[in-house]
Amino acid sequence: MKYELSGGNTCPLATVTLDKGESIKVENGAMVYMKDVTIAGKMNSSKKGLGGLLGAIGRSLTSGESMFITQATGDADGGQIGVAPAIPGKIVKLSVGKQQYCLNTGAFLASDDTVSYKMKSQSFSKAAFGGTGGFYVMQTEGEGDMLVNAFGDLVELTVTSDKPISIDNEHVIAWDANLDYDIKVASGMFGFTSGEGLVNHFTGDGKVLIQTRNLHSLAEALQPFIVEKNSRQLQE
Repeated sequence: MKYELSGGNTCPLATVTLDKGESIKVENGAMVYMKDVTIAGKMNSSKKGLGGLLGAIGRSLTSGESMFITQATGDADGGQIGVAPAIPGKIVKLSVGKQQYCLNTGAFLASDDTVSYKMKSQSFSKAAFGGTGGFYVMQTEGEGDMLVNAFGDLVELTVTSDKPISIDNEHVIAWDANLDYDIKVASGMFGFTSGEGLVNHFTGDGKVLIQTRNLHSLAEALQPFIVEKNSRQLQE
């Protein structure tokens, strides 16, 4: 994938350059602008026909992702499409192939057409407590480049067999598919004693990408001001 990032780390824009006939997949609604590029909505499934429809519905129900994904195709050499995530934060490239990844919900931004993801089943305990798609988690397949995004900055952490790591569930973006993980309570009764909630406990050897900000924490911080504003409007 030929791309350039502009706009800094806070509010970046990824501009992808396409040859004639070259296609990429883009998160639904992420397109900012395009030049000599045609876009089309496709079912979020590698299958066609009824099987593709059922597969797209299954992905949507199990992972929270959209049933549809945008396919952008170059109409001429040098075609360009600008894509950006819905939230402010860094964009990075994952090289998919020899190394496959698991993705948290909302991390995907764009990828080569040769890259896709499948839904990998989780244990009941992970599904009951996790925030990565219920009974399923997204795992990449194929070979090529994938762009992922975060809220805030992206930091790469190293996990080794002798040094496992626990990460707040809301900060995990992507991790090497060969890593094992369990979802646990940080401390006390659901973290009440420390103020923390659920953590992903990673073991094995590999990398984990985390985001430095937590969207749910931001929403909770803003909630009192939103409620107060709505109350004032009702009083008026």
